[in-house]
Amino acid sequence: MKIHELSPAPGSKKAVKRIGRGPASGQGKTAGKGHKGQKARAGRGMRAGFEGGQMPLQRRLPKRGFNNIFAKEIAIVNVSALNVFEDGATVDVPALIAKGLVKKALDGVKVLGNGELTKKLTVQANAFSKEAKAKIEAAGGVAEIAE
Repeated sequence: MKIHELSPAPGSKKAVKRIGRGPASGQGKTAGKGHKGQKARAGRGMRAGFEGGQMPLQRRLPKRGFNNIFAKEIAIVNVSALNVFEDGATVDVPALIAKGLVKKALDGVKVLGNGELTKKLTVQANAFSKEAKAKIEAAGGVAEIAE
């Protein structure tokens, strides 16, 4: 293949709409801008959110609360959900995702103590609640903090 044989994919190149080029073009005279008014004038239009002098929506709505941009989003799993694993299995983040207990790991996975655990498991997660750790160890398993 030579450089003069290259061509763009069919349909990827679209002709520019040539406006204001006479009545026969279908976009002549007012060039699709209608008659007069602020939007028909040359130069920059209105800024984003401008509502013609009316108080804009982003200023009419009340501000409330605080959004911490540094907050960590933690995926949670209850110990009762861990019963889907085989007895003696090692439960880590990829295993939880494979079983569908966690959609994605986000900033970490924390195991909470809701429910009962009947199987002896080695659970590796980023964090455990006190109750979850106690229930895993009571069932004969191990709770390991994975980094």
